[in-house]
Amino acid sequence: MQLKLKVWRQTAPDQSGHLEDYRLSGVSPDMSFLELLDLLNEQLTASGQEPVEFDHDCREGICGSCDLMINGQAHGPELRTATCQLYMRNFKDGDTIVIEPWRAQAFPVVKDLVVDRSALDRIMAAGGFVSVKTGSAPEANSLPVAPGKAQTAFDYATCIGCGACVAACPNASAALFTAAKVAHLSLLPQGHPERRQRVINMTEQMTAEGFGDCSNHGECQAVCPKGISIDAIATMRREYLKTIF
Repeated sequence: MQLKLKVWRQTAPDQSGHLEDYRLSGVSPDMSFLELLDLLNEQLTASGQEPVEFDHDCREGICGSCDLMINGQAHGPELRTATCQLYMRNFKDGDTIVIEPWRAQAFPVVKDLVVDRSALDRIMAAGGFVSVKTGSAPEANSLPVAPGKAQTAFDYATCIGCGACVAACPNASAALFTAAKVAHLSLLPQGHPERRQRVINMTEQMTAEGFGDCSNHGECQAVCPKGISIDAIATMRREYLKTIF
């Protein structure tokens, strides 16, 4: 395939950026989207130009590093698919593809397509963990968890922290990310001792980082590569209200 790429280029956080046009040929439909960017960078390097900076790590849809806005959609057109698992067969020969970084005040651009998502790490550090000392691992059946709760907790725990929910939300809210972490632990007996302080600390940190408020647009759920439901946000709100009243 032959494609026209419009790629966001920005040399530093304090510099203005722009979309740069590139033409790329020899694109295989079996390439992943990140392999497309590898091909582009090989072409740029061979011609003595600066390669495009982009984030990646596992390339298996697990780590959440491949945060790209593709044609205005977080992670691209394929539902429940991270950018690294998006294949070029989803595009057509001659297509124009616009590639941009996440757009959120709390995610400042580092360079080109790379943004600083450490705000999510700070939300996790505020309370997304169990700190009580449990000693050695207990026998699995000593803490019974209802199957429904166990499955829902696991669903929320699959959040990979990619930030697509923030990028897609009109308010740049991190409510789905934060709620997935709060709801996951609130459903399990190990998370109960700290559940009240956890929801306060994490939501306050979310606000302090400059994320917007949730207004139930549902865009976060639509683009989440793990299909996490906005039911998690309702759970977080209930946890919060039970804590302050």
